[in-house]
Amino acid sequence: MNLSVHHVAVIVSDYAAAKHFYVDLLGLPVVRENSAARCELDLRPGDGELEIFNAHEPPARLSYPEAAGLRHLAFRVDSVAEAVAELAAKGIACEPVRMDEYSRKPFTFFRDPDGLPLELHE
Repeated sequence: MNLSVHHVAVIVSDYAAAKHFYVDLLGLPVVRENSAARCELDLRPGDGELEIFNAHEPPARLSYPEAAGLRHLAFRVDSVAEAVAELAAKGIACEPVRMDEYSRKPFTFFRDPDGLPLELHE
């Protein structure tokens, strides 16, 4: 069996803020949007999809980032330094860049509007 990620689904508390963050600030292309019964936004980071679902008053994450379930969502970039500079220019703060002890590549974290940890990894 050959597995690859088809999609990752994220529940957000503020659909407009999430759409602005993921589409306008991060630049993820929109595959489709359904705002009928429930707001859903499908985005294309690379080969898979990121599904954004609106939820009214979802419970907050219990801890950061060690809650059960999705720990974080990681994006592959060509240059962490360039990506951090681009995010900073858009007002998005990143943690200090660290070196992954296994891959020996730089990485850092930042957060979406709901506090979901997002990683940039070379």
